[in-house]
Amino acid sequence: MTDKPKDTPEPSRVDGATPSTAEQSAVSSTGRGVSSPFDSPTEQFPQVDPSNRPTLTKDVPRTDDELGLDPEVPTPGESAKAPASYGYASIPPAAKPPNDTGRLRRRTSENRRGTLDLGLFLLRLVVGGTFLYHGLQKLAGWFHGPGLDGTRDMMERGGWDHPTVSTILVTAGEVGGGALLVLGLATPLAAGAVLAVILDAWAWKQGMAPGFQYKAGPGSVELESILAGISAVIILTGPGRWSFDRNRGWATRPSAGSFVVLLLAIAAAAGTYWYLHGGNPLIGIR
Repeated sequence: MTDKPKDTPEPSRVDGATPSTAEQSAVSSTGRGVSSPFDSPTEQFPQVDPSNRPTLTKDVPRTDDELGLDPEVPTPGESAKAPASYGYASIPPAAKPPNDTGRLRRRTSENRRGTLDLGLFLLRLVVGGTFLYHGLQKLAGWFHGPGLDGTRDMMERGGWDHPTVSTILVTAGEVGGGALLVLGLATPLAAGAVLAVILDAWAWKQGMAPGFQYKAGPGSVELESILAGISAVIILTGPGRWSFDRNRGWATRPSAGSFVVLLLAIAAAAGTYWYLHGGNPLIGIR
């Protein structure tokens, strides 16, 4: 009989059963007892009673939605009502390229104005400078002009009922309108002002003698007709890009508003002539 080490624990018993051959061999080979039947690689797992298995009330979750891993993204209406804890950034869609190539070509050709702006600039210089020249003659007596007093006397002899008011209107229209035309500033209003002034001058000279006085010479309305026509053209075409109005719509693409300004200038000229002078200029009225 062999001696057993005193510090070796007794082999474990399962339900008071006698140690198996494997347990006994393990004790003899290792010198210590087996604490569990599962420590021995040759031991079989005990069978589980099917009646003791837990019953599952629902299927095992398999997807992110079932596990609750997918966050709920609020709709635009819900996000507006929810407290602003954090926001969602949205990237706008890329702009679609224009399909209408004909329209794109027209838009590109509009930027190629060639010498158009230069021509409108020279036209404004000539017309605006002419009105500014005559206005300074009346205002300051420059360039051998009559001055304000001489202009008032001339208006009174010409049959104007209120010569002082007439002098103020014609001087302000020629000086202010001419200077603004040269600068290309508030161009529709400036061209409308000089157009109203020159139309009244045309009616005044035309009424000095019976018949149409367009022929060249004293009393003719040829110059007034040309200046009136050019003033109307500037209203309808705009001052161009060589002007202070270059960022305005009427500078390069005047529309219905410019036509309205043209009609208002003609109406202002007719009303002023009727109130301050009166008569039909085509039958010769002094």
